[in-house]
Amino acid sequence: MERRHVLFIVFAVVILVIIPIIFLFHDELGTQSSREVVIYTSVDQVYSEPLFFEFENRTGIHVRPVYDVEAAKTTGLVNRLIAEKAHPRADVFWSGEIVQTMLLEQEGVLERYDSPSAVDIPSHYKSLNGSWTGFGGRGRVLLVNTQRLGTNPAPKSIYDFFDERYPADSLGIAYPMFGTASTHAAALYAVLGRDKAQAFFNRLNDRGVRVVDGNSVVRDLVANGQLTFGLIDTDDACGAVERGAPVIIVIPDQESNGLGTLIIPNTVAIIAGAPHKQEAQQFVDYHLNRDMESELVTSGWIQIPVREGGRVNPCMNSSGIRTMNTTYSEIFPYLAQSQQELRGIFIR
Repeated sequence: MERRHVLFIVFAVVILVIIPIIFLFHDELGTQSSREVVIYTSVDQVYSEPLFFEFENRTGIHVRPVYDVEAAKTTGLVNRLIAEKAHPRADVFWSGEIVQTMLLEQEGVLERYDSPSAVDIPSHYKSLNGSWTGFGGRGRVLLVNTQRLGTNPAPKSIYDFFDERYPADSLGIAYPMFGTASTHAAALYAVLGRDKAQAFFNRLNDRGVRVVDGNSVVRDLVANGQLTFGLIDTDDACGAVERGAPVIIVIPDQESNGLGTLIIPNTVAIIAGAPHKQEAQQFVDYHLNRDMESELVTSGWIQIPVREGGRVNPCMNSSGIRTMNTTYSEIFPYLAQSQQELRGIFIR
């Protein structure tokens, strides 16, 4: 056989063996690079996006975030997830609050997953059936303008809204039928009972305490001296402190017999029937890691970690907070009732 024929045969064999291997290797690379997880989140992009980038860099899993930019942030995403229930598009839901996540749980949108990263998170912050996990979040606090306070003592309780030393028109709350203010109202229903909770809000209304459109409005009115104090969330309160306003943060009702204050955690959950279930589990494990909670405290997204010994936000001392004596499963059933009844008080 001539030399060139031998070379041709060898070349042909090489082609037949090598080319399939190259295509197989290419397919494997393509499969790895196409791994992705779709995350619906109401968390502000400035806080969530760096976390997504870091997850991608560590795992090679591409994150496709879906943000809700509407005014009713979380509600819009929740309605979308319910509408997609039969044919889910999302893998993970990350919310900055809890009651809407519990609504998804009630609607059967979420799937049980017990993340190994959550073993040191107190059971109080976990779903009873394992369909969501809470981690660090916000607390309900009083923001006080020290200049406007004058010689009066700083308030210590939400019941100080009825103290005659503070003129009613110098005190403010957000409408308690929306957002975290509505979660707080439902918590008061759970702790005090319907009659006492309704009486509390009737007294606020009858006294003439200012009721405005949102926590951020209360914050701004306190910060610029139009209000002496108001009831808001820790993220808004810390924002006023960090901007140098003449304000202090008071965690209310911390006495041994006090009501305590409400902590509103972030929640993360896997969607039932998630198209990318394995990637969703990897993200949740990464997300619930103790170090990640600390990073979110540092970034300013959360102020109160739920783990013992967690990193403390420098704008306030969140260690040893006395929380309200209730559970989220007890609060949730009161949400719709309190919203309806409080509309009757504040919107006539």
